[in-house]
Amino acid sequence: MKTRRAELVRETRETRVEVSLDLDGEGRFEVEVEPSFLKHMLETLARHSLIDLKLRASGDLPHHVVEDSALALGEAMDKALGDRVGIARFGFAYAPMDEALARAAVDLSGRGYASVELKLAGMYVEDLASSDAIHFLTSLASAARLTLHVEVLYGEDDHHKVEAAFKALALALRGAVAVEPRVKGALSVKGRL
Repeated sequence: MKTRRAELVRETRETRVEVSLDLDGEGRFEVEVEPSFLKHMLETLARHSLIDLKLRASGDLPHHVVEDSALALGEAMDKALGDRVGIARFGFAYAPMDEALARAAVDLSGRGYASVELKLAGMYVEDLASSDAIHFLTSLASAARLTLHVEVLYGEDDHHKVEAAFKALALALRGAVAVEPRVKGALSVKGRL
């Protein structure tokens, strides 16, 4: 099997993001990014998806760093997936975080789309703007060319809601990127994704 790794640098006038990942990893991570809650969510995503992730990001404004981190991570995922031949393609999961419960469904279809409902009550989750938590997920789906549906079903604490959503996404990604030995070619009646 070919290696499913990718490295890239995304540099704009506002940010610089370096990403390296291995889809067949063990969930190891080295993340340097602010806001610190985003760092926590990226580490959570790596650990529970079993995708090895190194990400270093810096920039002028938190919103720009969040967005460009998502875009760079998505581009790296897309690159590592290559032609998407032989993968399970779909993944879905529920994940609890104390009183919060979230579900996520992923289709590595090659078409970027996101439906995100986190039910956040406050303007911030720790040091991350609530709108940036949602924007991260939609930007990731767009750049990775995947369809993502993630929803918090219920919960009280915004931290727990977002963490449950990222854990559900991680578990769904783990299933979707898995190599399926019975799949010959792309898992599509069209013959390609």
